[in-house]
Formats: sequence, structure tokens, C-alpha cells
Amino acid sequence: MLVYVHSAKCVGIEAIPVTVEIDLTAGVGIHLVGLADAAVKESLLRTITALQSKGFRIPGKKIVINLAPADLHKSGSGYDLPIALGIVAASAQRDLPGIEKFLIMGELGLDGSIRYVPGSLPVAELASTLGYRGCIMPERSALEAAGSSDVEIYGVSDLEDVLRILSPDALCDDLLVENSPLYREIVEGEIPSPYDDYPDFADIIGQEGAKRGVEIAAAGGHNVIMVGPPGSGKSSLAKAMAGILPPMTREEAIVTSKVWSVSGKGESSYGLVRHRPFRAPHHSASITALIGGGSGENILPGEVSLATNGILFLDEFCEAPKSILEALRGPMEDRKVTVSRLKAKVVYPASFMLVAASNPCPCGYYGEGDRCTCTPGQRAAYLSKLSGPLMDRLDLQLLMRPVDTRQLVRGGKAEPTAAVAARVLRARRIQQERFAGTPVFTNAQMGSQELERFCPLDSPCRDLLETFIDRLGLSARAYSRIIKIARTIADLAAAPTILPEHLAEAASYRFLDRRNIFE
Repeated sequence: MLVYVHSAKCVGIEAIPVTVEIDLTAGVGIHLVGLADAAVKESLLRTITALQSKGFRIPGKKIVINLAPADLHKSGSGYDLPIALGIVAASAQRDLPGIEKFLIMGELGLDGSIRYVPGSLPVAELASTLGYRGCIMPERSALEAAGSSDVEIYGVSDLEDVLRILSPDALCDDLLVENSPLYREIVEGEIPSPYDDYPDFADIIGQEGAKRGVEIAAAGGHNVIMVGPPGSGKSSLAKAMAGILPPMTREEAIVTSKVWSVSGKGESSYGLVRHRPFRAPHHSASITALIGGGSGENILPGEVSLATNGILFLDEFCEAPKSILEALRGPMEDRKVTVSRLKAKVVYPASFMLVAASNPCPCGYYGEGDRCTCTPGQRAAYLSKLSGPLMDRLDLQLLMRPVDTRQLVRGGKAEPTAAVAARVLRARRIQQERFAGTPVFTNAQMGSQELERFCPLDSPCRDLLETFIDRLGLSARAYSRIIKIARTIADLAAAPTILPEHLAEAASYRFLDRRNIFE
């Protein structure tokens, strides 16, 4: 008897269908075909043991299991459950008439329990696209996909739960993920913000100019670098920036949630990711960890993708190897990353805000009287890692000085995060209305066509911009980024058009373009 069980495989953030075919014929042995990796081949022993622990017998016939399409590599443990159900149905030990109406995935324990597998969100989206009745997946995986699709999402914790769903005339509404006790516990409980432990703007003493730059960066989704000595508040300001970002739109949340789902990092929550990511890898992270990679076709997203629609914070920016810094250029410009291997190529989104922090020199104290012990050559070598193309992509370049002693001792409260976040949200809503019907969400994402359409400049603005370009020797990329920043400054001021003062402020954030700044 030939049985078909439908499952899926994730390639990037998209799922593609995989059909598990099980056939019982005269003969001996269990044969698995269809380009399965070691994890899938090991599933046979897990599956047999799980079935036996639930009282099922293993037919004394030849069992052929084919994972179609046969030319696509299959990896992971998510095929355990489809294989087990196929053996039960093919051997006629249970009548499972609904088995072809669902996309099914899950890892089996030896006792028949079902464990979490990544990628449930793209799988649920695929089930809706292909017209399946629903998805059957582990409870934690189902929580991850809750509310993201118009199909039924069943969360199961044991093999018997699955058999009940697939049996004729079974009452199984209690297994729908939104009816599960765990779902209600999470929904009714208070969901802590991941930014609760981050500093408030009111607690950061001084640095008003840097705060203004960070506010502009958050309002328009711009990349920013902060250069200053140790203790000037670079890291605190970067962390506080996470608190002023506006909530994600549903479109942004879906893309971010897909990346987290396929990477296996969405297990701790339910539904779509609600808070913008804040990723802060160490400067010694490898290119693979930062950009993404893996062996064969098992290519996982890196930090640039996990930070999609959020912040990628790189502290000690100039301490990172130059190869790491240069690897960021492509994702920063294209807002996606393509990871190629001999037999596979995967594209992940990488629309992040880069927030970098660096000392001005190896010792960190250049510009602070006679504290710096570095030679001009050492300073030049240190900052030479910031190549011209990389600096062009750093929209706002903020120079920070140590906090004034009197401010530090006397303290005092500055403007709180809530007030700054309100202005940022108003600016983002202006952009949301402006870019409605386009794939653009923020000013920083505008291309040449959007610049021409949404950022017209009058004659005084053009004359002023020409002066800045000649004086600073800016590239065409830096020129367009000054206009984008000016558009964001205008949005913060609720101005319908870009004015000369907006351009002047935007150009003031390009101090690294002056090559002699640290000589």
C-alpha cells in the first residue's frame, strides 16, 4: 500500500513542499531514499522505537521510504513524524483519512513524544498558499506560527495527539494551538520587553549632539558610527537606541519572524516577533557567524539577517579584522545577503541598522590633551580599516567627547526615552504614508527613483549641497545619503520639503570624510 504524507523543507526563509512516500511490498528491510543526510537516516531507528513504544508493530515486509523531490537534499529531524505516520497508515494499523490534508513536521522522541523543529512559520505560510487544511507540528513550533496564517495550526506533544487529529470524525479542537493551555498561559501573562534592562535616555549624562544623531538614525533607519574615547557613553547610547525604535509593521514582523524561525531562535515566544531585534556580536565573530553559512545545503542566517528590521551593534568596530568590516559592505547596500556554496545558494534578508562604536586610536585617548600615546602612523593604521566605501555607507558619523566633569558630578535628568520615541514614531508614520504601496519602509531604504520622487531640492538647496560636495570631496553614494538624512530631519520637524538648514545639519554628520581629522 502506497501512502503520501506531506511535509516541507526551508530554503532561506521560504518553504518548499516535500512529499514523504511510504510503500510496503514483499521483501525485507527498511530503505530510505531521496538524498537524505545523516540526521534523516538516523530517524529510522528513532521512528521504529517510538512506534513500538506506542504499541505499533513494524511490518515484516520491505518498507521503501522516498523523500520527493529526489534531487533535493533533505536535512534535519523534522521528517520523523511524517515517516512514522506513513508506516502506520501503509500497514493499515490505523485509518488516517485526513493524512493528505495537512503539512506535517516534527521530531520524535523514543517514547513517542514530539519535539520542537525550526522553520514552522514558512511552513504555515506554504500550507496556506497550497490550500492545505492546516499544519500539524510540535506545540512549541505551533506557538511560533500562531496567528501568522489562515490555516488551522495544531500543536501536538505526543504521537497519539497526531493520530487523533487524523482519525475520522475525531474531536480535536483542543489541540488547535490557540486553545492550548501553554498558549493561554503565554498570552495572559505579561510579556517582558527585551529592552527593560537597557539605559534610558534620561540616564545618559551629556552627549546631546550624539543623542540628536541617534534620534535621526532611528527615525530614518540610517547606519551610524560613534567615535570617542572610553567612557564617553557609546555603548550606553547604542543600547538606549533600541528603546526609541517604533513597533514593527506586520510586513516587517513577518520577514523578521521568518528569519528567526528558520534559525531556530523563535522557540521562546509565540506568534510574530514583536520587538525589533538588537544583535550585538563580539568583534571577533567570524565571517560565517556574521554573514551566515553552513555546510552543504544547511545554510543558516548570520547576525546581519537576525538583525533584520532592527539594530546590529558592533562595539570596538576598528578592532575587528578588516575582512569582517568589508564583508558588511554588500549587505549594508543591498539589504540582503547571498550565501553560495558548491551545491546551494540561499538569499536571506539583511535590512538592518548598523550601529558601530569605535575609539579614535589604539589607546583610545586621541584628542584628549596629552593622554594619547599613539604615533600618527598608529592612528592612521587604526582608522585605515574604515575604507572609503565603508564610510560612504555609514550615514551618520558622530564624534563624542568625554562628559563634562561638572555635568557628571552634579547629575541631572535629560529628556527621557519616551519623549524621543514619540518623535521617532511620528517621523516613521510620515514615512509610512509616503512610501505606501512601495517596498520601501524608511528613508534609508530609498533608491535613486524614490530620491528623485520624494526628495526634490530647490535652487538654494542644490547650491548648498554643491558647496558641501566640493568642500568634503564626497562620493555619489555619500551625496545621496546626505539627502536621505536631510529628508529624515525634515520629517522630524514635520516639514513637507527639504530646507537648506536640514541639508546643513545632515552634512555636519560626515566628519570622517575629512581625511586629516585624526592626523
